[in-house]
Amino acid sequence: MSDVDLGEKLYYSIGDVTKLTSVEPHVLRYWETEFKELNPRKNSSGKRLYRERDIEVLLMIKKLLYEDRYTTEGAQKRLSEIAHGTGVPSADELSTILKNLKQGLEDLRRIIDS
Repeated sequence: MSDVDLGEKLYYSIGDVTKLTSVEPHVLRYWETEFKELNPRKNSSGKRLYRERDIEVLLMIKKLLYEDRYTTEGAQKRLSEIAHGTGVPSADELSTILKNLKQGLEDLRRIIDS
C-alpha cells in the first residue's frame, strides 16, 4: 500500500492518509463536508490529524463509492446504517471489518510482546 503502516503512530497527516488510501487530499477534504462520521481533529495551526478510526471510515467511504458504486447520498445512508448498527453489513463489509479487527489485534499483540 505505502511505506506508512496503520498502528505506527497515533495521528497521521493528510499526506500520510493520501498515501494509505490512494485518495487525493482535495477529495478527502470534500468527503469531510459530506460524511458526518468523518471528522479528523485539527492542530493549533489548522492541519488535519487523522486517527486510525478516521482512516477506517475513509476506506469504507472509498469502498462504498468506488467499488460498490453507491452515490454520495447512498454512501452517506449506508455508512450511517453501519455506524448506528441499523443495517446489516454485506459480506464485503464484514470482510473489511474482520480484516481491520485482525490487524488491530495483531498490532496489539506486537505492542504487548515488545
